[in-house]
Amino acid sequence: MQRAWKRVKANKGAAGVDGLDIARTGQHLKHAWPTIRHQLMEGTYRPLPVRRVGIPKPDGSERELGIPTVTDRLIQQALLQVLQPLIDPTLSEHSHGFRPGRRARDAVLAAQQYVQAGYRVVVDLSKFFDRVNHDILIERLRKRVNDIGIIRLVRAYLNAGIMDGGVVVVERSEGTPQGGPLSPLLANVLLDEVDRELERRGHRFARYADDCNVYVRSQKAGERVMALLKRRYDVLHLKINESKSAVASAFGRKFLGYAMWMARGNEVKRAVSKMALATFRQRIRQLTRRSGGRSISEVIDKLRSYVLGWKAYYGLAQTPGVLLRLDEWMRHRMRAIHLKQWRHGTTIYRELMSLGTKPKVALLVAKNSRRWWRNSAMALNNVLTIAYFDRLGMPRLT
Repeated sequence: MQRAWKRVKANKGAAGVDGLDIARTGQHLKHAWPTIRHQLMEGTYRPLPVRRVGIPKPDGSERELGIPTVTDRLIQQALLQVLQPLIDPTLSEHSHGFRPGRRARDAVLAAQQYVQAGYRVVVDLSKFFDRVNHDILIERLRKRVNDIGIIRLVRAYLNAGIMDGGVVVVERSEGTPQGGPLSPLLANVLLDEVDRELERRGHRFARYADDCNVYVRSQKAGERVMALLKRRYDVLHLKINESKSAVASAFGRKFLGYAMWMARGNEVKRAVSKMALATFRQRIRQLTRRSGGRSISEVIDKLRSYVLGWKAYYGLAQTPGVLLRLDEWMRHRMRAIHLKQWRHGTTIYRELMSLGTKPKVALLVAKNSRRWWRNSAMALNNVLTIAYFDRLGMPRLT
């Protein structure tokens, strides 16, 4: 439990329906844990409902999360630490999502290898976490875990209601509690038999949670795979997302935020997908808006956190030109912020001169003091240079 508590604290996260954050939960458990432990041992513990949270998506829809209480996240994490070493070694090698020592980049690299060899087709699941049948999931879990107490506790978490606006609005008979530590492992348990069926038929595929790409050589072969997966998902009471699923060229599809493109010599390379790039630009616009009264250092601090995280995930991209242009665009926006904050021509002239600008250049920029965006792409480039922004600690993608 100590190890589980350290992980929960490290993951941080919001309070659940009880309103207790991590610090307050720690105080609460000092006197409440003996009772909770007794209930867990007796099989009488009942988790609180999860708190419904909608996370906006780039297409305007929402991804629904259910946030358990910190206490329930602790118990789920402890369960995960017991179950994962037992279950993970039995899962398919083609499953890369939420497993120790595996990352999304492994799935992307596998996909690239298949596309290079000439295989292609994408199949996607619709709202998998919302559609899991509890009875089927528990049956699959029993085949791997022979402990009635653990099965009973997992069932209790699956059945926990969803609270919205202070009212428990959903008593669940399907769906896993997405947002809790157990969710990814339960998803892998359920989908492993589909992975095994694809392996038995010799297919090339990569799966990350409910995002699965299967690669074949022809349209007809892809249609057969699509029909097979629909049958297998029907058995599990799951539904394929018809709007996202397709039998198509891999070069027109995205997988885990990446897309494939053909370079010279018929070499398949990786790129950031158009949707991921659009999302990045949208977020940068929010972080570098010229209103809000923030200092340059505050803007850069926010940028650093987001850009470095984005860079770490999309570090596999083999499109240096695209990343270079994004760097230039971000600096352009930062120059515009400088001008907006200096505002008046006299202030602009004074600030530029203090930076060692030639009087002629400083005067030219100052004369157009209200044209922040246009001004920030002209002579100002030679004053507020890449080195200048490096000294300020502004992150770069290249």
